[in-house]
Amino acid sequence: MSLVTTHVLDTAAGRPAAGVPVRLETGDGTPIARGRTDDDGRIRDLGPDELDPGVYRLVFDTGAHLGPDAFFPEVTVSFRISDGTQHHHVPVLLSPFSYSTYRGS
Repeated sequence: MSLVTTHVLDTAAGRPAAGVPVRLETGDGTPIARGRTDDDGRIRDLGPDELDPGVYRLVFDTGAHLGPDAFFPEVTVSFRISDGTQHHHVPVLLSPFSYSTYRGS
C-alpha cells in the first residue's frame, strides 16, 4: 500500500468525487506521483511505500470535478510526515464554495 492515500467526497452532491486528478509533491513542489480518484473517490496507490520525513503536499485539480467556473479550481494540502513508514490518509471534503481536510486513518 502507498504511504500516502486520499479520498475526495463531494459533500454538496452527497457522493464520492470520481476522476479528480491529484499530484503528490515534495514541499518545494517536486512531483513524486500522480493519480486520479476512482469511482469511490479514492486513490489507494499514490506514490511509494516509504518517504523521507518532511513536508509534502497533495494538489487536487478540483476544477476537473467542479467545472470551469469552480471557485476553488485547485486545492493544495500541505502536511508533515514524521515517520516515513507510517500510512498517511489525507481526505478532502469538497463543495462548490468550501473544502475541508483532516488526517484520516
